[in-house]
Amino acid sequence: MKLSFCFAAALFAFSHSSTAAEIKRYSLPNNSSFPIAAAVEVPAGKAVIYESGKVPASLNPKAEKNSAAYWGNTEQQTVSVLSQIEASLKSKGLGMGDVVKMTVFLVGDPALDGKMDFSGFMQGYTQFFGTEQQPNLPARSALQIAGLVVEGMLVEIEVIAVRP
Repeated sequence: MKLSFCFAAALFAFSHSSTAAEIKRYSLPNNSSFPIAAAVEVPAGKAVIYESGKVPASLNPKAEKNSAAYWGNTEQQTVSVLSQIEASLKSKGLGMGDVVKMTVFLVGDPALDGKMDFSGFMQGYTQFFGTEQQPNLPARSALQIAGLVVEGMLVEIEVIAVRP
C-alpha cells in the first residue's frame, strides 16, 4: 500500500511538472528592439486556441460605404482588429499576453501607391504588444496581399493563443 501511494505521488509530481512548464519566447538576434519574438516554444499539455482572422469594424458608418473614411487608415484598422481580438480572447479567459503567433494580412493602401502601410500597422500593433503593461511578444508574420473580402479593408489578423 505504501509503495502504491509513493508511486502515485511520484507519477502525479512528474505529470504536474511537465504541464507546469512555462512558455518560452525567444528574442530576435543582435539585441533587436523590434517588437516580435523570433520564436515561441509551447510546452506539451498547454491548451492552444486558434482565433479565426478578424477584419476591422467600420470607423465611420455614415461615410461613403467602403471608402477610406468608412474603414479608416491602416493604423485605425489595426487598432480595430486588435481590439476585437482582445475582446474575443477575454471572453475565453485569455489576454493579448497569451498570443504566441500572429499572422497579419495587409492590403496595399491606395494612398501609398498600392504599398502596404507597415508603419501604420506597427503604430497600431505597438499599442497592444511590447508595452509596459503587456510585454509579451508573439512570433509574427506580416504579408501584403491583393485584397480582402470587402473593398477598403486593409487589415486582417489571425492569432494563436495558449492558455497559461
